[in-house]
Amino acid sequence: MKRVSIQGYPGAFHHIAAALYEGSAVDVVGRNTFEEVVTDVMEDDNIHYGMMAIENSIAGSLMKNYSLIQDSGVRIIGETYLRIRQNLLALPGIKIEQIKEVHSHPIALAQCEKFFKAYPHIKLIESIDTAETAHRIATEGNTEIGAVASDLAAEMYHLDTLASSIETNKQNYTRFLVLDDKCPGLSFDKISISFTVSHHIGSLYKALENLAQNECNLTKIQSVPILGKPWQYLFFADFTLANPDNLPSILEDLQPFAQQVKVLGKYKQGIRHDN
Repeated sequence: MKRVSIQGYPGAFHHIAAALYEGSAVDVVGRNTFEEVVTDVMEDDNIHYGMMAIENSIAGSLMKNYSLIQDSGVRIIGETYLRIRQNLLALPGIKIEQIKEVHSHPIALAQCEKFFKAYPHIKLIESIDTAETAHRIATEGNTEIGAVASDLAAEMYHLDTLASSIETNKQNYTRFLVLDDKCPGLSFDKISISFTVSHHIGSLYKALENLAQNECNLTKIQSVPILGKPWQYLFFADFTLANPDNLPSILEDLQPFAQQVKVLGKYKQGIRHDN
């Protein structure tokens, strides 16, 4: 069984993403921060890989995680997309009318605001993690507190689901990256790079035009401010390749139009999971 470092508690959406990526159960090591996940990947030989959320279809990109990948030396070796289904959980036998507070991660609560407008007696309380909250309710046996968390958290901590899929927007997907401290040399059809461009007119356009001319299909571009250099930006780009064997020549052709080009990962395009 693969041992995977995740941000969050066992039963969190990172846990589900890891199991779907692996195609089987995984042994997760829950961490409070993404920095700890990166440290596990880089320093712990017992960790096979780490899972890191990088963007959400509603909330957008996790900007800090781009910088973590750039600065740490971790490599992207895979990705997966997960439909985020939020559920209202409570101790067995408890009805929603008995719930006075619902605890969860602030983003999870924000995704479910419309549902809770129908229950004005419930106070929403922010916590560190969805699954950690579910575990705490099960451990403490508090009958007046509910949690917003995943189906897996309900199953692991023996909680009842009072309401399922309560997120407002049903097209709520998160993209997760699979991180290792080295490239395994597997086949790939997608690549992630970072680069800078000059301040000349059309410099970014010329870099992207060059990728297009080399039959690279851009799937994501993100700019991040460069610390200590006001109004200068580091660009992160993901693209699929018509012919992966052409990658060395593609990167060589890009050199006149982009500086500090860094390959962050080569991997297979991820599957979108709706379960």
